[in-house]
Amino acid sequence: ADMFANEEGGPEPDWVITEREQFSDFRDLNKDGKMDKEEIRHWILPQDYDHALAEARHLVYESDVDKDQKLTKEEVLDNWNMFVGSQATNYGEDLTRNHDEL
Repeated sequence: ADMFANEEGGPEPDWVITEREQFSDFRDLNKDGKMDKEEIRHWILPQDYDHALAEARHLVYESDVDKDQKLTKEEVLDNWNMFVGSQATNYGEDLTRNHDEL
């Protein structure tokens, strides 16, 4: 109700319709109308999804200004806040260590 109060007979916003479809098509695997422990685990930690690789690709995509698939020291420094807030850099801790590749 904090995000959407369904009024009697009123139309649902597009995002609610999309979320319902996502739930029925991908989240509620056993089609019982609710998510059990295994379905929640699959949703939060899907086995076919590499979180570290996805985060690394995101950091390169967002920071690689010249789109050469390589990050320069300047590109990293220009986007330091993204790297410091990333799990891929252990929330910035790895940036304080001596790295030749940086």
